Amino acid sequence: MSVLNLILAQVPGADSVGRQVADTLSQAAQPVLDTINVAADSALQAAQATAQAAAPVVKELSVWELTKSGGPLMIALALLAVVSIFIFFERLMVINRANHEDKNFMDNIKDLIHRGEVDKARQLCQQTNTPSARMIEKGVARIGRPMNDVLVAIENVGNMEITKLEKGFAWLATTAAGAPMLGFLGTVTGMVQAFFQLASAGANSNVSILASGIYEALVTTVGGLIVGILALFAYNYLTSRVNKVMNKLEGKTMEFMDLLNEPANK
Repeated sequence: MSVLNLILAQVPGADSVGRQVADTLSQAAQPVLDTINVAADSALQAAQATAQAAAPVVKELSVWELTKSGGPLMIALALLAVVSIFIFFERLMVINRANHEDKNFMDNIKDLIHRGEVDKARQLCQQTNTPSARMIEKGVARIGRPMNDVLVAIENVGNMEITKLEKGFAWLATTAAGAPMLGFLGTVTGMVQAFFQLASAGANSNVSILASGIYEALVTTVGGLIVGILALFAYNYLTSRVNKVMNKLEGKTMEFMDLLNEPANK
């Protein structure tokens, strides 16, 4: 190109002629370049589309869709869960009320009994309206009888109060044991249906038929385990709270029996 430039520089008007030639070549080559660019863009778009089509599609599964795919047994598990939740909170409030009492209650009972005001002591128990107060009321009503009779009467009332607090516990225990079994039942029936569909498909059978059936079958197991675990924890927690109330009732019983023995010891 340097030799050509020297020749063009020595020829008059060569610069203008060179520019015209260059412009002509550029105009002639522009359609070819445009065609190449369009082809390159098309190839790039096709490659991107192919890559997107080849990429695995990740499908998100919501809790509602998971629940719906479990079949009719999921309805039974949902009912068990709702009833168990209701029993848990209802019993929790009842136990909390039974566990809450006036700290001066026994001191007031002692003062009234020492003054011989038994009727007022019974009225105080009726106004307090707690499990321990009902136990003490039965003991006050038995004052004057043998100590063993008084103790038995108090213990009977205490057992009745504990039974009242444990109302609904059998349902929680049954749900804790039965919900996983229902889940396993749904899994077994779902597996049977999945293999039946696979066998019915014959030559058209594929892994997707079996995979979808197994997936739906395992949903009931997940639901049953969740409901059973929640019911088990709820049952154990409420049982521990009732045991605390029982210990307090036993303490109140011993305190009242000591109160009845005080005049004899003096």
